[in-house]
Amino acid sequence: MASGDGQASSVQALRGAAAKLSKRDYTFLDDVPLNGFHCKMAGLTFGAHFTEGYALGTIGYALPSLSAQMELDAFWHGLIGSSALAGIFIGSLLFGWLSDRVGRQKIFLLSFLIITTTAFAQFFVDSPLQLCIMRVLLGFGMGGDFAVGHAILAEFSPRKHRGMLLGSFSVIWTIGYVAANLIGMQYGHVSPDAWRWLLASAGLPALIVLILRMGTPESPRWLLGQGRLGEAQAIVRRYFGAKVRLDTSKMHEHGEHAHSGGYARLFKRDLIRRTLFNCIFFVCLVIPYFAIYTFLPGILKMLHLEDGHVADLLLNGFLILGAVIGIWLTIVLPRRVFLITSFFATGVALLALGLLPESSAAALIAVFALFTLVMSAVSNLVGVFPPECFPTEVRACGVGLAVACSRLGSAVGTFLLPIGVAHFGFQPAIIVLGVILFAGMAVSMVWAPETRNLRLNEAARA
Repeated sequence: MASGDGQASSVQALRGAAAKLSKRDYTFLDDVPLNGFHCKMAGLTFGAHFTEGYALGTIGYALPSLSAQMELDAFWHGLIGSSALAGIFIGSLLFGWLSDRVGRQKIFLLSFLIITTTAFAQFFVDSPLQLCIMRVLLGFGMGGDFAVGHAILAEFSPRKHRGMLLGSFSVIWTIGYVAANLIGMQYGHVSPDAWRWLLASAGLPALIVLILRMGTPESPRWLLGQGRLGEAQAIVRRYFGAKVRLDTSKMHEHGEHAHSGGYARLFKRDLIRRTLFNCIFFVCLVIPYFAIYTFLPGILKMLHLEDGHVADLLLNGFLILGAVIGIWLTIVLPRRVFLITSFFATGVALLALGLLPESSAAALIAVFALFTLVMSAVSNLVGVFPPECFPTEVRACGVGLAVACSRLGSAVGTFLLPIGVAHFGFQPAIIVLGVILFAGMAVSMVWAPETRNLRLNEAARA
């Protein structure tokens, strides 16, 4: 009896030692330290967001010289201003679906081939309709990149640093947007054709990103989802070492091998709440953002804040500062708390902006600065929540649908803002944008999940 107990104890001890040794033998991809390959993938994604921010930012400063040359009315202003956003809607839906079907890497390249070509092609248009078509195609490529870029970066990133990496895109996007503003303010009126050079200049960073993306590997999580475990592990070994592997423990439970993805999967019982949340919160954030900043020079003029130094401070300084603060807040705060409080602060700021008298210049500057700072900070979360909320087999579809809805909403808002201001005045239009932010807060309070420190193979339970 004692001998049996001793043998049992020995077996248990050996099992315990083996388990400890096994734990030391490998690390899951979710838990690897940040390395050079992570930085490279982040750089390729960040370069894309710089280009996209720059390309979207140029239109506000190209419109005055374009309008003088082609005599555009409010309808064409709204249509041209929103055309790239409409393209993003289409592109994110199509390429999000394709990315889950044919792989991340192919769309990672194709999207920027489209962006580069159409950015340069804007130089040669000779009518508002042609420019709208080019801007739609430009947005089409951007939509693909938004869907696949967030998915592939999330799938390579360790969970400890995922929020920082995904959230940082907002800083880079903002830097691109600010660069467009600075160049637009300086050169947007130097010649009748200044708008051509301004819009086409987005092709230069796009070409650099396209070249650097050649040779990037496929996402091992996507390969795993297709049942191609050997190929997935080979990529993990090549870029992270032989002691790193994918976590397949919940693969069957959460459908990592499932081929039944697609948009219909997003509306199944276990995902529909997260699908609706990501679409709605994204829409409620970007409608005021794009509606205001696409027509920022005109809005500042309506507020009697058209002084160049004021515009530079509000748009450039506070946008960048807010984006940087947003990275820190993404790391230290629960996702839900950050999102809900930001909706409240920006909503209050816009209501104040709509209710304050035009004579209160100092108060208007302070309120607009607060709105800019908080909106830029919380914009980090649009790159974090969607990829963290969906399982691998529909991650790109989920991100793509959220981006598509956001860009459709922002396109409608951008199109309607100049028309609404012309018919009802500036203050009522701004108050409506504030109400939209409060609607986003309400939805977030009810449906927002907490995804900080989540393993990606646990996304189906977030």
